[in-house]
Amino acid sequence: MMPGLSARLALRALNRLLMIAVVLWGAATIAFVVVKLIPGDPVGVISGGDNIVDGPQREAIARQFGLDQPIAVQYATYVRRALTGDFGTSYQYRQPVTRVIVEAGGYTVQLAATAMLIAVVAALISAIATAGQRAKLRAALIGFELIALSTPIYWIGIVLLTLFSFKLQWFPVTGSDGFRSLVLPAVTLSLPLGALLSQVLRDGLEDSLTQPFAMTVRMRGVGETILRIRHGLRHAALAASTLTGTLLASVLGGSILTETVFGRPGIGQITLQAIKSRDMPMVLGLVMFSALIFVIVNIIVDALYLVIDPRLRRASHE
Repeated sequence: MMPGLSARLALRALNRLLMIAVVLWGAATIAFVVVKLIPGDPVGVISGGDNIVDGPQREAIARQFGLDQPIAVQYATYVRRALTGDFGTSYQYRQPVTRVIVEAGGYTVQLAATAMLIAVVAALISAIATAGQRAKLRAALIGFELIALSTPIYWIGIVLLTLFSFKLQWFPVTGSDGFRSLVLPAVTLSLPLGALLSQVLRDGLEDSLTQPFAMTVRMRGVGETILRIRHGLRHAALAASTLTGTLLASVLGGSILTETVFGRPGIGQITLQAIKSRDMPMVLGLVMFSALIFVIVNIIVDALYLVIDPRLRRASHE
């Protein structure tokens, strides 16, 4: 490897690490300020009520959780501990925040991964089957996608529950026991994701099929289906990958409502409970966890750009 190229890659990696540090520090600072602005007495939250404990006990609780320190000291302590992955002890669960998030994260990852798989497969089939052809089916799918995108996710969940759980009794109403309990929440969460992804993939695929390379492939005698899957999708995937941040926000936001509607444990449930009970360490930990996920996903997407588009690979070596 050329010395100049090594220096550029090292500089790019250093810039990326600095950007990650700034993003996490900004998220931590904003979350800390917002949590401190929420009205209420944190000692009252910890003790279970405003008049549950007397003065000495209040002082002891405040000293135990560092709430007797000045705001600047609390902020410095919080940032220092957050850098090591220590977000303190949850007021509500009385356990380390990291442990609570990790335990709940397994359920949310299971739900989000299943929903994303359903959304991606449905979007690929819809885009490949209707891009630039089958006008009636294309119009029908676009209409369904617009309905899915404009319908609140909790309403989709209630409709599916009413039809498939209460009337047909194919799936359990609530809980997280077994695969059958995962089907309806995953379908609920996947519908708006798949609709958005399908629209972007279809537009990208239709655009790629009008490019000169598509005509060259057709002149070689390659079939239309092979052209769409092997050549067109790579072009369309570049536009779809830019939606990653939006899709991730939809998954995290949608999981709160989906887990609530279907009574499933997960990140969404503990986020809702943390906000309702003003569990400050938990809220701060969840914000940092979300920011870290966004950063990691964006790094992966940037790497995928280089895999998908050879022009970016050449530009990175210039």
